[in-house]
Amino acid sequence: MLQDIPTPTLREARACVLETERLTLRKPTLADVKAIARLANDRRIAENTRRLPHPYTQDDAIDFVRALGAGGRETVFLIENNHTPIGMVGVDWREETSAELGYWLGVDYWGQGFGTEAARAVIDYFFEEFDLDQLIAGARVVNPSSRNILEKCGFQWSGVELHRFEALGSSSPVDAFRLSRGVWTSLKRWNNSIRRES
Repeated sequence: MLQDIPTPTLREARACVLETERLTLRKPTLADVKAIARLANDRRIAENTRRLPHPYTQDDAIDFVRALGAGGRETVFLIENNHTPIGMVGVDWREETSAELGYWLGVDYWGQGFGTEAARAVIDYFFEEFDLDQLIAGARVVNPSSRNILEKCGFQWSGVELHRFEALGSSSPVDAFRLSRGVWTSLKRWNNSIRRES
């Protein structure tokens, strides 16, 4: 499936900038590593994100940004609010049969709707730019806030899976979610009709 996506399209995705009402989503650069490390170096974030180590150092951030620049299998955006980095959101392409939405926010930015706003922007971008029929995502069963974000974005629960979390050093149950192109299209039409009526 991934091999069917033209390489220039993936390259363009990595260089794209998305804008929402309150946020700018752009490719992270080496100039961002201090901010990324400061935000990500919190156990509460790492425990709910499969691949973030804890502690998370500037060297970890440098390795991450360099891997993205080397053409890794991820489309990742740094989330900014008023030119201040507040987290990350993106699509992981490592599984050839599917693409997976992932995100995290610095703790100071929780509970303000930024996660939902950033996720919706990337979901729209994904379905508008790529010819895939679904996007998957997951949230630890002990993380209701992340599940709420996915549900607000139209994701439907598809079961419970066990995933390994680097910061935990073990596996943990994860609620799996799926968003089909059909559901996304229906939600977009419904939202557009609500806006026209307002």
